Amino acid sequence: MTFIGLILRNIRARPLRSALTALAVAIGVMAVVALGVLTDSLNHTATQILEIGEADLTISQKNTDDIINSTISQEDIAKIGQVPGVRRAVGALLGTDAYDDQHPLVIEVGLAPEDQAPFGVNILEGRSYGTDAANEIMLGYVFASSVGKRVGDQITIDDNTYTVTGLYSTNVSFGNSTVMMPLSHLQGLNRLDGQVSLGFVQVDKGARVETVGKAIDEAFPQLATIATASDFGRADRNLMLIGAANTGGSILAALIAITGVLNTSLLSFFERIREFGIYRSIGWSRRRVIALVIGEAVVVSVVGAALGVALGWGAINVLQQLDQLRGIFQPIYKADIFTRSLSFGLTVAFLGALYPALRAALVAPITAVRRE
Repeated sequence: MTFIGLILRNIRARPLRSALTALAVAIGVMAVVALGVLTDSLNHTATQILEIGEADLTISQKNTDDIINSTISQEDIAKIGQVPGVRRAVGALLGTDAYDDQHPLVIEVGLAPEDQAPFGVNILEGRSYGTDAANEIMLGYVFASSVGKRVGDQITIDDNTYTVTGLYSTNVSFGNSTVMMPLSHLQGLNRLDGQVSLGFVQVDKGARVETVGKAIDEAFPQLATIATASDFGRADRNLMLIGAANTGGSILAALIAITGVLNTSLLSFFERIREFGIYRSIGWSRRRVIALVIGEAVVVSVVGAALGVALGWGAINVLQQLDQLRGIFQPIYKADIFTRSLSFGLTVAFLGALYPALRAALVAPITAVRRE
């Protein structure tokens, strides 16, 4: 029998214990996959909010709990437009409302019609709404398609009925699932007269974005200037907390999985002391015994990792159905998810089986063979 064949035979000889070990690893991998996809996806959605406008810099209230709840006065936006190096500064108000059970969280964008082109809005059908129209609205074409609305139709959002005047697209996919209305109307609905959520700044040609951003930071210390996705934490603490929760959850999942492999490997060691003694007495080296124990753990853990990926996919589908996440959580499956899962399984197998493997390698052949 080959060495690999011996490993597989030993695993088949203890099916229940092998299955429980694989399940422990699967649960750990499921947590890593689900938390990783959730964090990456929410980060992507949040940064897309910042990228909706065709801007070099995004301006937000500093250290807000949620970027959507950021508030900036329109006066500050106008003053930012006068900072040297700034070509244009546009303010937009963001809000959320429920539409139906399938769309419990719809992003509303309040924007003046004249700011739509600088904001990166491309009208596909129809026209824009009036500057102060209280009953006109535009729909992102993806949202319009999902709710079956076209130009000229009526739509009711949060007990307010509007006429759809146009369909639009933006430079980022997230914006195509939003709705847009006059800035003054959304301000009135949210009782935020003279306030916007975000500012979008375009700099003069030849001006350095970093220099302009620094000038804005110095002039408006209550605001955060965001140039890249890595700057996002300056404005939104939620994403920092989500990232920390992902790290903590992954560490906890790894500890649980390692403990499962360790317990199983130790039980197997105590049951197989005589077997290990025989291997040593017929000339097996300590390295070969270690390789046998760790090899069994690796095979079981890899199977568990594959199962964990499937369970993680199922968990992600469940998370998508939560009202708190529906509409803003669009799963993004990166190619490295499988690499991370396999690495997690191999690491868990090695760390969990290392101590029992060393114990097995140090078994005295004569003592072990005499063991009943």
